[in-house]
Amino acid sequence: MNQIYEKLVKCADAVKSKIKFQPKVALILGSGLGDYAETMQVEETMEYTEIEGFPVSTVAGHKGRFLFGYVEGVPVVAMQGRVHFYEGYPMQDVVLPVRLMGMLGAKIVMLTNAAGGVNFDFHPGDLMLITDQITTAVPSPLIGPNIEELGVRFPDMSEVYNKELQDVIRKAGANTGVALKEGVYMQFTGPSYETPAEIRMCRTLGGDAAGMSTACEAMAARHMGMKVCGISCITNLAAGMSTQKLDHKEVQETADRVAEDFKRLVTESIRLIGETLA
Repeated sequence: MNQIYEKLVKCADAVKSKIKFQPKVALILGSGLGDYAETMQVEETMEYTEIEGFPVSTVAGHKGRFLFGYVEGVPVVAMQGRVHFYEGYPMQDVVLPVRLMGMLGAKIVMLTNAAGGVNFDFHPGDLMLITDQITTAVPSPLIGPNIEELGVRFPDMSEVYNKELQDVIRKAGANTGVALKEGVYMQFTGPSYETPAEIRMCRTLGGDAAGMSTACEAMAARHMGMKVCGISCITNLAAGMSTQKLDHKEVQETADRVAEDFKRLVTESIRLIGETLA
């Protein structure tokens, strides 16, 4: 058995031995959504440290546990705190959690994050529906022997972000009155913020937002057949677009400022997704 898949199976078995909840939707909570648990009907929780071999986040503000419960009646597993490639984990460990949630039964994954705005029409506090992604700046999680149990060797990535789910999130924005931008997300390695030249490159390539997560998770989820959707909170203008220096405190403050809108949008999106699953 592939060693990566063997580790994944062991993690899944560890969760299933303690958690009987069957999720249909997976939710990865980015900056600004850390306390989303307060809006969930939480049935069970599991700390990452309870799962042998599971990567644990080292970033301030990122808790480390799975939440199992209901959002508007929809069975959800939420990841409260993700791990990032810049923390030193192999890319296979970075995407292990999203693969694990798929193995627990989730067919749809909603990815959320904080990102820097690359599009000059964006402003701090905007929420962006992710319509596509660029991953050329980070290693693919699919490099190495293919895990046949999860997907094919050469998976099609022509529609990473499911078009029907994009329409669902647009409808959720209209229903809640939460304005939505739309655009392409580009993942960089971090942990340093990008240089002005790298941001110009991102814009030239067609990127609208830049960050340090999400795209690798989306690729791994699509490889195993999950439907993917994503929302970025634009917390700052990226390097070179303003005279302001970049720091994590600003990112966190902006994410916290728009957290209520973000929560309402996510909750309504999941409610509508639940109608498609019924």
